[in-house]
Amino acid sequence: MKVAVVGATGMVGEVMLKVLTERNFPITELIPVASEKSVGKEIEFKGNKYKVVSLETAVSMKPQIALFSAGGDTSKEWAPKFAEAGTTVIDNSSAWRMDPTKKLVVPEINAGELTKDDKIIANPNCSTIQMVLALNPLHKKYNIERVVVSTYQSVTGTGVKAVKQLENEYAGIEGEMAYKYPIHRNAIPQIDVFEDNGYTKEEMKMTRETKKIMGDDSIKVTATTVRIPTVGGHSESVNIEFTNDFDVNEVRTLLSETPGITVQDNLAAFDYPMPLYAEGKDDVFVGRIRRDETQDNTLNMWIVADNLRKGAATNAVQIAEYLVANGLV
Repeated sequence: MKVAVVGATGMVGEVMLKVLTERNFPITELIPVASEKSVGKEIEFKGNKYKVVSLETAVSMKPQIALFSAGGDTSKEWAPKFAEAGTTVIDNSSAWRMDPTKKLVVPEINAGELTKDDKIIANPNCSTIQMVLALNPLHKKYNIERVVVSTYQSVTGTGVKAVKQLENEYAGIEGEMAYKYPIHRNAIPQIDVFEDNGYTKEEMKMTRETKKIMGDDSIKVTATTVRIPTVGGHSESVNIEFTNDFDVNEVRTLLSETPGITVQDNLAAFDYPMPLYAEGKDDVFVGRIRRDETQDNTLNMWIVADNLRKGAATNAVQIAEYLVANGLV
């Protein structure tokens, strides 16, 4: 199987290559793809060296699957060209997520909707993926009416430039800024651009994508997304109002039995999820599970995941695994 990784030299692209190796994805030929300035560079994968090629060359090589992590504009222009050549594209940008003709997939939730005809498949936003993985089993059992989420997001979500900014500021070095403000010893309550309603694009992604992935437009989601000076992953404080009442221990059991989730919720041992310990892991970690005592049928949870892995690369590779396992490519 020929697999192209578009954006192979970027932060998510590098993690995609790592995840493909770790999960032993059945690749016979890797096609690393990047911008013109990277063409000709060599990438090592499973002990073999591969030269980075251009998008045009990659299309002509007709891979069965192309994992895209190269930004929305690149995806809008090139994903259809790959699709026309018979390649199934799994795209990590926001370009296709809310397109009504494209599936938005978290494999544990809705991979069953995929068919051979789906040639462009959208990978959801990182902060949405980890949240819906925890919400989905609870929605099935108790029916979610409303979600209030505040995020505490790693600089890795912005990319290499942001990581460098944090490192420079920590070391007292002046350098290029990924953000309008310092990030070291700071919290920036803006992720992506502001929309007309005063919410950021990131906040509205969480609202819109949750409804689409879970297949229920009645779920109300309101979000505040914040960038903080961490590197390991994204954290979320989530308040969930249900139609039906719940038992907290039953909630813990339900979540612990959900594939892809690890419950860390032992207060006596000070055991709860933290980004420092989620880094490099594929699971979504859930803890601080407790009843909201201010209103009926309402639960509080703390959700943490490595945004470069389950929030991006791992989710995309899991979609590819599902396609292969079910003969859809």
